[in-house]
Amino acid sequence: MKIAVGQFAPTADTAENLQTMRRMAGEAAAAGAELVVFPEEAMFSERLIGERFEELVLRGWSGFVQQLSFLAAQTGVAVIAGGYEASADGRPYNTLVAVDGQGAILGTYRKLHLYDAFSHRESDRIRPGDKGVTVVRIGELSVGMITCYDLRFPEICRAVVDAGAQLLTVPAAWFAGEHKVDHWQALLKARAIENTVWVAAADTCAEHTVGRSAVLDPLGVVVAEAGEEEAVLTADVTAERIDEVRRTVPVLANRRFGPAPLIPED
Repeated sequence: MKIAVGQFAPTADTAENLQTMRRMAGEAAAAGAELVVFPEEAMFSERLIGERFEELVLRGWSGFVQQLSFLAAQTGVAVIAGGYEASADGRPYNTLVAVDGQGAILGTYRKLHLYDAFSHRESDRIRPGDKGVTVVRIGELSVGMITCYDLRFPEICRAVVDAGAQLLTVPAAWFAGEHKVDHWQALLKARAIENTVWVAAADTCAEHTVGRSAVLDPLGVVVAEAGEEEAVLTADVTAERIDEVRRTVPVLANRRFGPAPLIPED
């Protein structure tokens, strides 16, 4: 199955961002891709919104999801993209939505690990997710979703794989800074290698983020990678490659610690 990753710099204008995604999804479709993964904040860049953030979230999320559905149906390509979903306490969720190639909503994932690190406090304005992990079926693959800072937590990635994911998608807005490119690339490799799954990471390429979106195979081999500019990557992702790697490196079969719940049950 061919997949695509669309790297771009979201603006404060949702309509403009959707136009960019529509163009990129068309490129992905022309290349034969069945899925295109877009970054975190594809809906709009929160840092560019300012005081209108909560207002735009309240009236913007449902329209964004609807337009993604139209986009997917028009191009025939499944889409995963990130935006902001209103919640009951005023702080929105940082949410990914997956839509199939006919425009049907497959599932959503609310970011569990908020970026309270490197002098940032995402939790001051965003509510953490409360629904656990999400895995959806797209084409011949089971596809899991995590968001940006989640990548630093191996247990969530293992939980997504335990839920059946063969492809781990990582929409992100990975902040630039000292060692941050090294961290991004090392963590993508680690999550692929330790779980023996495909990884497709879609970063933004704004001035404050690193870009370098990538697709990695289950041995951590980079099969497609972007630089710091807007780009559409494509790669062939197969279950057969997972099976081949797991026969050679059966880390999941050999582990001594089983899965544990990510979020305590009520």
